[in-house]
Amino acid sequence: MPSSKASTSASAATPFSLPPDLPDWPLHLVEQRFSAQHHGDYPRWLQALQQLPVSPPCAWQAQSAVTITLAPGAESRLQASLQQLHPWRKGPFQIGDIYIDTEWRSDWKWQRLAPHIRCQQAQVLDVGSGNGYFGWQMLAAGASAVIGIDPTLLFCMQHRAVQHFIQHPAHWVLPLGIEEIGAQPRFDVVLSMGVIYHRRDPQQHVEQLFNLLKPGGQLVLESIITEAEQGFVPDKRYARMRNVWKIPTVAELSTQLVRAGGEDVLCVDVSPTTVAEQRTTDWMRFESLAAALEPSNPALTIEGYPAPTRAILIANKPR
Repeated sequence: MPSSKASTSASAATPFSLPPDLPDWPLHLVEQRFSAQHHGDYPRWLQALQQLPVSPPCAWQAQSAVTITLAPGAESRLQASLQQLHPWRKGPFQIGDIYIDTEWRSDWKWQRLAPHIRCQQAQVLDVGSGNGYFGWQMLAAGASAVIGIDPTLLFCMQHRAVQHFIQHPAHWVLPLGIEEIGAQPRFDVVLSMGVIYHRRDPQQHVEQLFNLLKPGGQLVLESIITEAEQGFVPDKRYARMRNVWKIPTVAELSTQLVRAGGEDVLCVDVSPTTVAEQRTTDWMRFESLAAALEPSNPALTIEGYPAPTRAILIANKPR
């Protein structure tokens, strides 16, 4: 187990105590990253959280938006505090009368995934979780605990804002990368959504994911794909994104899953990403997908590649 000093300081930096079955996780890094020394905007984000109204645990539900019912009078200055955590990318969220219209309609992706994921009583790891939106959906679908990891500290702070009201004892978003959490097979479900094309070695990434699964566990892998016969390597950028190392085919992803030891590999959805699903809003005011597409031909990115289409694959780890 970690020392009492590490546990106390990490708990003080996060809204609730960390999962008790993670004694070998780098709690010192969690503590370190929830600090002004790690990110210059941290004091501003922390001030936004501290200005949230004092609240008992609130009723919540996950439909299209993660919806939180606030006590009367709790919304004073709330919108300004939540806007301090801009940009909000995954969602949407409804906190009292405030609708956080996020860049992504992540509820659409959830609707495509939900019939295929085994959430009931599952311990889940969400790699690249963003602010934890999918974690709330999985808890509502019956998961027993969800741990999200995402190295972007702002997304962890957004999760803390939502947790300020819900105060769920089994949902965390920690500022960690997959390389930092070891390889103990302790999860029933592992998700990696929108991550693999950012990895220099996609096969290694898939193997890391499988290593974290218990025998019989389920892996959910989502990626931009190409429907051409072979994947392609973008030159410098893809849809204005840096560090996109390769756009794979569904067949390539399936092969990677099998090579890592997966079985019952199935592609459960292929959907083009539209400007209705990913767009600029009042809660994400930067340029979004529309600015990454060729104006005269939105079937192409601004660089001339096929516009984003995404696939969701699932696979099981043998028992």
